[in-house]
Amino acid sequence: MYAIIRTGGKQSKVSEGDIIDVERIKKDGTVSFTPLLIVEKNGTVISDRKELAKATVTAEVLGESSGPKVDIFKYKAKTGYRRRAGHRQTYTQLKIKKIKKAAAKKPAKKDPAKAAATKKPAAEKASAKDASTKSTAAKQTTAAKKPAAKKAAAKKPKEGA
Repeated sequence: MYAIIRTGGKQSKVSEGDIIDVERIKKDGTVSFTPLLIVEKNGTVISDRKELAKATVTAEVLGESSGPKVDIFKYKAKTGYRRRAGHRQTYTQLKIKKIKKAAAKKPAKKDPAKAAATKKPAAEKASAKDASTKSTAAKQTTAAKKPAAKKAAAKKPKEGA
């Protein structure tokens, strides 16, 4: 099973036992992340936000290290313009301990007696459909009448012009 987590503005694919370097985290002990995606061993993908909100990826902080030095040199010819700078990113080393997904909910068993009691008889369903079609037909006829009345009022010339 593996998960995709986000840290330091970047995404990382992790599985249990992996050691990864991420941008500096100011924490000691254990750190937990909310995964963006989980893929199980059998190939099942979990990407639903509600399920992922309940899932966690737990990691242990092993230590800090520095990355390679990046030299920045700006130069423009014949002007005497030179600028030197450098940067060395600090990384935190993490060991992924556990990927815990939310417990799967078991669907509730349906009782056939309750299901039969909640169904409406066919006569009630038909009358409800007839009433809804009548109300929509009435709305359509009133909507058709309104624009015609506005058009007639617009055609009348204004007096005093």
